[in-house]
Amino acid sequence: MLENLLKRGNCFKLVCGAGNEEIEEVKRLVYIYALAGCRFFDLSANKDVILAAKEALKETNINDAYLCVSVGIKGDPHSNKAVINYDRCVNCASCESICPQNAIHYAKVKKNKCIGCGRCWKVCPRSAISYVSEEKKLDEVLPEIIKEGIDCIEFHVVGQDENEIFSKWHYIKENFDGLLSICICRTKLSDEALIDRISRMTKDRQPYSTIIQADGFPMSGGKDDFQSTLQAVATSQIVNNANLPIYLLISGGTNSKTSELAKMCQIPYHGIAIGSYARKIVRKYIDRPDFWTNSYIIDEAIEIVKPLIESVSV
Repeated sequence: MLENLLKRGNCFKLVCGAGNEEIEEVKRLVYIYALAGCRFFDLSANKDVILAAKEALKETNINDAYLCVSVGIKGDPHSNKAVINYDRCVNCASCESICPQNAIHYAKVKKNKCIGCGRCWKVCPRSAISYVSEEKKLDEVLPEIIKEGIDCIEFHVVGQDENEIFSKWHYIKENFDGLLSICICRTKLSDEALIDRISRMTKDRQPYSTIIQADGFPMSGGKDDFQSTLQAVATSQIVNNANLPIYLLISGGTNSKTSELAKMCQIPYHGIAIGSYARKIVRKYIDRPDFWTNSYIIDEAIEIVKPLIESVSV
């Protein structure tokens, strides 16, 4: 059971990306990380993505892995997709060079790969990039996904529209009786408001039937240093101090230093979710055309990944 994995206190969750619907990439990520020891995978709420992850797990002959799908509200950065205004674009390629997903080529955005991280928007010298929200309608995607078989639904609640948040949260609870996860950060909330929202969302839940994924700075991973993971640990400390009957996962800027910093600060946790950094360190292997035919690539990628997974329990 997923709960048993969390109770060990060293759960590593690979975040493939809530907006990442590049089927082959997800399959390769799950394959490498599963062979390296990961047993918890966060995926886009997309049937084909889930099937790709299951196919990868089948090929590894691993039967004790768990799948989580992520959904959100309108305006949540995880559901944003970059849009380029060609009246302003000068094709300088700044956006292409900084995109961690290789989602931009020749000033064209591959929406299935874009995760809405905002890096391209920040570097564009012509302000030619904006974002559109493509949040999924729960009543359209969840029934089919639940039927396929998943172990957890993660609800991203970055925003201030309380009516939308609690309406969707009620729908999720009514239609899925498994473990639920709330991904929340301090981007638009004070510390007190953050805990108040978590408390209200979990008040009618059974103890330890909810994961709180404390998202320090969403999609900010990439560097492997203490500064990058500082906000993730700080947000986790706020959640931990509330003494709620929940499982705590640290996320948002996480890397191999996260566990070390959390333990230096004496912050207990049940696991760490790593996305941007976890994908970055295997990017050169994932993108190779001979990925499935060159065993040396697989072996080398696994050896790169193992220390990151093991860092969660250091």
